[in-house]
Amino acid sequence: MIPTRLIACLTGAFALGGLTQCTPAAPEQDPVDGTQGTAPELEEGQASLHHGGMGKRLFSQAFPNTNGRSCATCHVHEDSTALRPEHVRALFASNPADPLFNRIDADDPNAAVPTYEHLQKGLVRVVITLPANMDVIDVQGHVVTPGDRKISVWRGVPSIQDLALTGPFFQLDGRESNLEDQAQAAITSHSEGAAVPRNQLRQVADFQRGEFTSARARFVSDLSNAGVPLARIPLPEDFMWLTPQEQRGREVFKVGCEPCHGGPTLSRISTPAMRELASHFPVTKADGNVLFTHVPGAGPVPMQAPRSPPDILNIGFASFSYLGQVGLFPALFNADLELPRYRFRFYTDGTRQHPVTDLPPIPVTASGAPYDPTPAVDESGAPIVGPNLFPQWFSTDPGRALITGNPLDFEAFDIPTLRGIARTAPYYHDNSSGSLEDVVDIYSQFVLPFTAPLNLPPVHPPETPGGPPESLNPTQKQDLLRFLQQL
Repeated sequence: MIPTRLIACLTGAFALGGLTQCTPAAPEQDPVDGTQGTAPELEEGQASLHHGGMGKRLFSQAFPNTNGRSCATCHVHEDSTALRPEHVRALFASNPADPLFNRIDADDPNAAVPTYEHLQKGLVRVVITLPANMDVIDVQGHVVTPGDRKISVWRGVPSIQDLALTGPFFQLDGRESNLEDQAQAAITSHSEGAAVPRNQLRQVADFQRGEFTSARARFVSDLSNAGVPLARIPLPEDFMWLTPQEQRGREVFKVGCEPCHGGPTLSRISTPAMRELASHFPVTKADGNVLFTHVPGAGPVPMQAPRSPPDILNIGFASFSYLGQVGLFPALFNADLELPRYRFRFYTDGTRQHPVTDLPPIPVTASGAPYDPTPAVDESGAPIVGPNLFPQWFSTDPGRALITGNPLDFEAFDIPTLRGIARTAPYYHDNSSGSLEDVVDIYSQFVLPFTAPLNLPPVHPPETPGGPPESLNPTQKQDLLRFLQQL
């Protein structure tokens, strides 16, 4: 065990601006579990991974026999290693022959004159092979799976900073279990390259592990590398000097954000109640409609089934993209793009002989209009809705279900770290929110009021005329934004 005295010493040293003043104490009684232990010695710089060198060069230069793209083509160093729309637009205006503008990320790769509207929103095409137990279906339920069993979705390019904190799953759908495989997948898919020697992939991975948004993030990584469990690493922001507004924002963050973006990584579900909620998913019938049970005094309650891991979850953001596509949420950053429209059939196994469920279900709405968000009810009075508990005719991205073939993973995505969030707009898996202000508004209106363990009822009038009531008032939102800008 790492002694509590060492953790306190490292925390105090961080608060004073460094990690070089601590040496391990003698073994002491650990108040958590009563065991004895000796901490490894930490010399200056030992716990931090090498920053730069060959790994940075391999990250920044295209590998041989590729389309000219390097990792840094999409993970732009000057933009916190994300791909910001402003950068894409400026580059397209100045150099449309740049390797970034390869046909694989054109709106239509087969067009005589390719256009790049999706890419100019910071989105790249991600091509994924369907799991053996899934098919693509149309509105009538006919199987229309492509012959190569591959489909494509449009996703944002997340920053590679703080990746040392965000395992064990990588990519927005958690499809890679280590950074070496993640690097090779990017080289294959986005640079159209061949297999790279494993030692070079390790160098790229080591470079990524050494990229941090701040000294605070590196501090967390150093303690973790020293063997300190994440549960015992203090949140560095609690040792920062904060203005009164930032302190108020920190309190809002504790209630509204920390249950899902918790712990020192700011990417872990941190409360038992929220973890219990996230580890279950609505069960659907064969037609995709959620199965409800009637509870006396509570009405129809959706049946739940356990799933894992809870840190990859569906909190309904894919439904916002759906609403943007059908014109009911035009303010979304990606609403003017044409995103894919998919439905899927899940089977018991790879023979694809025994269907389990179709997702999303074709909703029967109260008005009969195809995109009416008001759900109808069945003969028992239960709503006719899909896994988002919302009528939705198609999905623009089924998320982790494309990796696992599990309908309980439908439209689920990895919880991102909030470190450095102010520098990596736009947000969500498909860049549907253009600013941090938009993110806070959406949480206040559509997420916090429906996340029962948070106990944040919508009691405040909407800032946007005609919008729903909000969980946060204007002052709370501004305070939270100010704190988020310091992460």
